[in-house]
Amino acid sequence: MSLSAAYRLAATVLHGFDEYRARFQAMTREASQRFRDADWQQAQRASAERINLYKEKVDATRTRLERTFSEEVLTNCEYWCEARGCYAQLISQRLDFELAETFFNSLFCTVFHHRHIRNDRAFVYSSRDGAPHRSGIELCRRYAVNGDWQSALSRALVEAPLALPFTDAARDSARGAAFLREALPPAVLHADNAELELLHSVFYRNKGAYLVGRIRGGGEQVPLVLPVLHDDGNAAACLRLDTVLIEPDEVSILFSFTRAYFQVDVPVPGECVAYLQGLMPNKPIDELYASIGFFKHGKTEFFRALNRQVAKREDRFILAPGVPGMVMAVFVLPSHRTVFKIIRDRFDPAKDITHREVREKYQLVKRHDRVGRMADTQEFSNFIARKDHFDPDCLAHLLETAPSTVSMKGDKVLIRHCYTERMMTPLNLYVEHCSEEEVATVLNDYGNAIKQLAAANIFPGDMLLKNFGVTRHGRVIFYDYDEISYLTHCCFRALPRTADGRRADVSALSIGPNDIFPEEFGPFMIANPERRALFTRQHPELFDPDYWQGLQQDIRNGRVIDVYPYRNKQRFNGGRDALVH
Repeated sequence: MSLSAAYRLAATVLHGFDEYRARFQAMTREASQRFRDADWQQAQRASAERINLYKEKVDATRTRLERTFSEEVLTNCEYWCEARGCYAQLISQRLDFELAETFFNSLFCTVFHHRHIRNDRAFVYSSRDGAPHRSGIELCRRYAVNGDWQSALSRALVEAPLALPFTDAARDSARGAAFLREALPPAVLHADNAELELLHSVFYRNKGAYLVGRIRGGGEQVPLVLPVLHDDGNAAACLRLDTVLIEPDEVSILFSFTRAYFQVDVPVPGECVAYLQGLMPNKPIDELYASIGFFKHGKTEFFRALNRQVAKREDRFILAPGVPGMVMAVFVLPSHRTVFKIIRDRFDPAKDITHREVREKYQLVKRHDRVGRMADTQEFSNFIARKDHFDPDCLAHLLETAPSTVSMKGDKVLIRHCYTERMMTPLNLYVEHCSEEEVATVLNDYGNAIKQLAAANIFPGDMLLKNFGVTRHGRVIFYDYDEISYLTHCCFRALPRTADGRRADVSALSIGPNDIFPEEFGPFMIANPERRALFTRQHPELFDPDYWQGLQQDIRNGRVIDVYPYRNKQRFNGGRDALVH
């Protein structure tokens, strides 16, 4: 009996998805070996390679479809409608069905160039909405406390599926238990049924391995994360517990949209995400999928949530507050806390860059370690919304500044290409409504953000306050990428001195395209003289060419610099091995 073209199309797409999943899982499982061997450079390469893997497998599957099917079949929406039904049946018993749906969507979009998208042709909505996600696979291991927090914590560490022993598990568990006795709510601390619960899966990122779970007792629960690092003070390859995190906001920052995706092997993605959302109820599900490496399905979940929010008609798309960008036209949907960025048709004359280069910069950020200081983005093509969903001034601005990207078709607005980011408060607006103490705190974090980006081989380029934002946790994040570059591509120069010891006028110098003069940063970064003086006292090294050249040499020497997703003062060793706060 011959199979229909639609069934064969569905089976071909699923075969491509299986290839992607197999390679994704293999790359992820190798994270434990990279952590064991302290192979930090390979860990960075593997992170980028895994991000690139999705597009590689989608492209390979499309090539296979083009070899197998005639153009008449491949570009016929009716075949895809039937194929969707076949595909839904093929994946109905899978534990990763939602990822498989997104892969199908990716093939549909690449064939039809993000047009003709309807739920009967692709999975605009999930085929299993409301279906229970119960695999029967045990996610966690548990340790009863029985009044002895140190013993329970020691067992949790020693029995963790890590490839190396702890240098001193008794010391680490004693430190952890002392912290818990001081920080836990009394109802949990003194509960007869208190227990530690940790996911079997270990979350690897950069130089850390994270044991993630919760503490339950007395009818309450608190999140629990145990960051584990190599014990560099020990000659043998051993581990140490770096700190204990139990505050929901601290855990949320660990899983932030500003950080590289975790390498974590999860048997049932949906169940893992549901568990994590139980620890961080305010964290959007799309960010949780992205945080464990499934950024394309995160995009699917984001799109579904956005559609639901727009349908509520609580507000309209409006122009983003703050100073308009010279490269991007920016608008927001306030109720969804989402920023939309569209590349302008014409840039400000001060911006010597092309549309292609802007898109390459955003791809660079996607692949690079964001060290908690750059916002993750999602890229959309042929985004369609109703005209009445836009504020008239916003729509007029978009049509004027980006007519090649934004157009009207009847009562529909067609946006051919845009980026989305989580909404933040622009730093230049934030400082205008702060106390002096708050200004000092946020400017200090602004300097830390620049240092941490530099430590990760990123130079922001345009470091004006308006190009940074402040998250709900008060962290300063960089989000304007059109002038971003690798730090090692820059040439940091000291200003020559005149005979009387004054700095030479930069305009009189011969300057190359990559030449940068840190001594000139101040007025460009912060216009207010008092705040500029404060910032200079907080971070004097940022104005010293030797500081930047030293970082460049460290990076060229292969050093992967430590940047941790929690404060140094929380660390049991006092943070003495971290380069920056």
